[in-house]
Amino acid sequence: MCAFNPPDWSAARAELRDALAAASWPPDLIHDAELALCELYVNAWRHGGSPAPLVVVLLLNRTLRVSVADDSPDLPEPRTSADPYELSGRGLRLVRSLTHRFGAEARKHGGKVVWFELEVAA
Repeated sequence: MCAFNPPDWSAARAELRDALAAASWPPDLIHDAELALCELYVNAWRHGGSPAPLVVVLLLNRTLRVSVADDSPDLPEPRTSADPYELSGRGLRLVRSLTHRFGAEARKHGGKVVWFELEVAA
């Protein structure tokens, strides 16, 4: 694998998709969840220095919570004025627009967890 390519995240994506499909979530929300997961995963690899970020998918009732952990203690800061011609810099803004809640927390033993939540109507 090329050092510039993120590690394979297909297992996390499949787990997420299977859990939401089994819970009868609509395809558009499944797609939003997959895209938000991809953004957090690639950010953890690219900016968090984790060769294989840890992903936790929790589905409680009608709420999905996805957490991605990395080894960097630096909490993410969305760019406020990204140049429209830049190839990157808008991922966290995208996650915020796709999800109901989004945040980041320092881990007790170092690193951080970045998470999002989505809810489906009953």
